[in-house]
Amino acid sequence: MEVDVCTILLSIKPKYVDRILEESKKYEYRKRVAKRPVEKIVIYATYPKKRVVAEVQVEKIICDSPERLWERTKELSGIDQEDYFEYFAGNATAYAYELGELSVFEESLPLSSIGITVAPQSFCYVDGGELIGNN
Repeated sequence: MEVDVCTILLSIKPKYVDRILEESKKYEYRKRVAKRPVEKIVIYATYPKKRVVAEVQVEKIICDSPERLWERTKELSGIDQEDYFEYFAGNATAYAYELGELSVFEESLPLSSIGITVAPQSFCYVDGGELIGNN
């Protein structure tokens, strides 16, 4: 049986996008993840950049308590411990997308170039799994 994998777009603060692009951040933390298996993440840098800047392969999704997830991922978290635990405050479960091969676009793109009009608060599915433009 074939698994229906997908591509999602994540809204990420520019300081964390920069760390992903420098490859010092290899985990993207989330309180919720997509219900379908995620193959690729399209990275949208939020205000003030407001541009689609790259895409990255997902190696795996890790689910654990915030404390255990931090211990497993802190070396390449790209976030300080205080901000991490503030983000997951009150949550019994934490998720991390383990980031793999990164493709940075030569030119950043507006959301409209991939058929999205409003940046998602968390994530949204990208139709077809392919970007229009500089892939």
